[in-house]
Amino acid sequence: MGGTGATVGNDPRVLVLMGVSGCGKTTVAALLAGRFGWEFEEGDSLHPQSNVEKMHAGHPLTDEDRWPWLAKVADWIEAELDAGKHGVVTCSALKRSYREVLNRRGTGVVFVYLAGTPEQIGARLAARQGHFMPASLLASQFADLEEPGEDEPAIRVDIGEAPRHIVQAIVDDLGLGSPTPLDRT
Repeated sequence: MGGTGATVGNDPRVLVLMGVSGCGKTTVAALLAGRFGWEFEEGDSLHPQSNVEKMHAGHPLTDEDRWPWLAKVADWIEAELDAGKHGVVTCSALKRSYREVLNRRGTGVVFVYLAGTPEQIGARLAARQGHFMPASLLASQFADLEEPGEDEPAIRVDIGEAPRHIVQAIVDDLGLGSPTPLDRT
């Protein structure tokens, strides 16, 4: 674990669960959103069909493929913040430049980096069914990965534990505590 002072107080915040495919973004994000009654968006659902087809065919996305998708994720984040809501969204956000797009306001976003080894995540991908991202693209994701820097609003959480323990680690690291009436808006 370990953060950079990225706490979530009473001001609206959106947590971006980030990391390579198979690190547990959707599972952990859904548990977090459910625990606090926050809005939840599966970032993969915002990909244009051309991106889904490209990944399904085993071809890694280029930056040019990702920009329109990242803009849609950023729009979702801003809509939540504009509405005064807390939210949780999944997005690989592998590069600093991608995170800069997602946090274009410069405030209100906290990246939760779900970190694991290629071996841990490869085993998860091998067991996963029904996802458009094949395990063969994992190496390209690790090649693109730029872990969040100390100057980014981010925390790092190891994926070695069960999802409920990962959620608790996030809650503890961000000082979320128990849900409050604001958390449910």
